[in-house]
Amino acid sequence: MYGSDRPKEQLSDSQRIAWLRLIRSSNVGPTTFRQLINKYGTAEAALDILPELTRRGGGKTSPKIATREQAEQELEQISNYGARMVAIGEPDYPYLLQFIHAPPPLLTIMGNMNKFADKNSETNKSKTIAIVGASNASAAGKKFASTIAAQLGEYGYIIVSGLARGIDAAAHTAALPAGTIAVYAGGLDQTYPPQNIPLAEKILDSGGLLISEMAMGYGPRSKDFPRRNRLVSGMAKGILVIEAAKRSGSLITARYALEQNREVFAAPGFPMDPRSGGTNRLIRDGANLVTCVQDIIDELEQEKAAPDLFMQDAESFFADDAAIAPQTSDNYQTLEDDQQILLEALSITPIPVDDLITATALPAATVQTLLMELDLAGRLERSSGQLVALI
Repeated sequence: MYGSDRPKEQLSDSQRIAWLRLIRSSNVGPTTFRQLINKYGTAEAALDILPELTRRGGGKTSPKIATREQAEQELEQISNYGARMVAIGEPDYPYLLQFIHAPPPLLTIMGNMNKFADKNSETNKSKTIAIVGASNASAAGKKFASTIAAQLGEYGYIIVSGLARGIDAAAHTAALPAGTIAVYAGGLDQTYPPQNIPLAEKILDSGGLLISEMAMGYGPRSKDFPRRNRLVSGMAKGILVIEAAKRSGSLITARYALEQNREVFAAPGFPMDPRSGGTNRLIRDGANLVTCVQDIIDELEQEKAAPDLFMQDAESFFADDAAIAPQTSDNYQTLEDDQQILLEALSITPIPVDDLITATALPAATVQTLLMELDLAGRLERSSGQLVALI
């Protein structure tokens, strides 16, 4: 059953405010947001029930629920900055991003969407490539990133990256003529690193986009960059990694790409250079080796964005693959008993939700309900690969 808040074309003003209040409330992430809309029908109804759900999950304090005034103020800040807020399912929402696990329900976007948002164009649907790599990149690495980005632009591809120093900045700069998308870890008014503020301005001047799921004024922290990376890979049909150490954040982006069913490409490097440790390992583990742009084009063109690779609209976000059990006063006690079973199966070690369902022998809908309540209570941590763990 789909929530009645699922947009057909555009959210109403009141819906947008309610959505913003819900996603900005404490412990409400994209997964929990979707479950709440599916279960209670509208964001307004979900906001009303948040305190009760938090209590059931074991929360010791009332949740911090964003007020209408705070939501209106954020929307005003976005407008004054020259940006706009876009909901999943609306025409301006990045096409490929809506098909990842737990896509952000709301994005702040600044720039010209004309190049990117035409869903009737096969080109704009799928011709997007992410290029990421070391911030302390070598001169050769940056030159290779610039060359590949520029050549991909000539083939009609849009380059997505994270506006970091090194490989990201080189790829964005070379892609300016064809169009490029920079994804922020913080709010759009918090360009990081500050030295790339002029580059961000050039991206806008050339008809590109700046995108964030975070609130205006929110400064990026180290834990926010993996969250940003899932958007970088999620917007692209494939991702190219150029120079990455064995513990590089670029490898996190590559892992997200694999989980999102995207193609992973890597440029090989000299074995003694630590900046090549991650890329060489990707190639060893099956990533497509790239020495020239044709290696990417040949791989992507043979797929031709098969129709079954991505669904045709945003219903995947509100689909009941994460269905949750209906709750009435008659089954509260049963759910409390089931919660104890689930808590005994959980630990601080991440575990797939499917394994929890098997281990507890509880119905999938019940497990999802209890996980949602624990999440709202601040007792659950979700990570990529649909893993959950106790905090």
